[in-house]
Amino acid sequence: MKFSLIAALTFATAVTAEHWPQWRGPFLNGSTTATGLPTTNERIVWVAPMPGFSGATPAIWGDNIFVSSPDNANRLNLLCLDRRTGKVRWQKTLGDGDFVRGRNNTVSPSPVTDGQRVWVMYATGLVAALDFNGNILWKCDLSKDHGKFAIMWVYGSSPLLYKGSLYIPVLQRDPPTYPHAIDDKPSRESFLLCLDPLTGKERWRHLRKTDALAESMEAYSTPIPFDDKLLIVGGDYVTAHDPATGAERWRCAGLNPTRMQSGRVVPSAVIADGAIIICAPKRNPMFAIRNGQVAWQLDTITPDVCTPLYYRGKLFVFDGDRQIIANVNPQTGAVLWQGKLEVPGDVFRASPTGADGKIYCISEKGNVFVLEAGDAFKILATFTIAEMPCRSSIVASEGQLFIRTAKNLYCLAKK
Repeated sequence: MKFSLIAALTFATAVTAEHWPQWRGPFLNGSTTATGLPTTNERIVWVAPMPGFSGATPAIWGDNIFVSSPDNANRLNLLCLDRRTGKVRWQKTLGDGDFVRGRNNTVSPSPVTDGQRVWVMYATGLVAALDFNGNILWKCDLSKDHGKFAIMWVYGSSPLLYKGSLYIPVLQRDPPTYPHAIDDKPSRESFLLCLDPLTGKERWRHLRKTDALAESMEAYSTPIPFDDKLLIVGGDYVTAHDPATGAERWRCAGLNPTRMQSGRVVPSAVIADGAIIICAPKRNPMFAIRNGQVAWQLDTITPDVCTPLYYRGKLFVFDGDRQIIANVNPQTGAVLWQGKLEVPGDVFRASPTGADGKIYCISEKGNVFVLEAGDAFKILATFTIAEMPCRSSIVASEGQLFIRTAKNLYCLAKK
């Protein structure tokens, strides 16, 4: 089906780029207009100990930093920190049942905020809303109604707040075969869920069908709005949905042409210069959809985990396994430059962040690279915060960097 991809991206809330309200920032592409950022760790403003490890990226609004974290009793917590001091304003235990599988645990989804409330989700199916004073407004458990999530390496998608609705994707395996997914429900459905963010009540649930096989039915991607539709990547397809009803408006195949059974998708879609940028699973080709057609395909540099960055009109693609980053022309798919971040025995799982004319990347072992977001590959600086594993994307806001490690949240500023 032909479809138009001309209209600009719109947002649920009028925010300035100094806030970082959800996983991929104020523009949902990994970038912000924040300036005056440091390139070293010489000035650490504060260090806030975290109760446990999580790959969730903090959400920031004003002086409030929201961080999702497990603790040593396997409880699921949301913390609010004072960005001026790093002190905990409040910490709420919202549930329990954290567990680790592979590189992931149940606290991978990132919180989202609109400046008055904050929403948080966990891979157990628990979803909660709180006000800025830490009062719990509502909680719901999706697993009670729809079954435990049947995703091999634990559910990792983040909720999307868009035009007054909270959207949650669940692309999972059917039938459930993983021990952590077994319950009294023998089958699973993949779906896109819309909740009323004020009450937690379900507005609609749209089944997202697929003919994908085994693990290829699964995805860790987050929905991205474009052209007043919601884009979902995974289960061998890209689909666009009506935000008001969930109805599928178009579908694009080709993510998994060989029909491999392990083709789960991790990176989310990115909007770059009017094109939808999609990363096929397992470092298979990346391609762009424009005006209803595949505009180009790139085979040489494709990420398996890291979502690409669109910043200042440039598309930056990061293959975190091979440690190669490239500047790709979003119009043609031509590689304008590429370079390697040399860290032997390391990988990058966190997605890159663009701010202050720079690109910030952090490896699993805490090696931070600061690159120039320009017309040539140039490493400006490197430093290390060796508290692995580090899988949370770096957040930039109001002249400060926020780096989450396995043990702490760091606030860095210029010397």
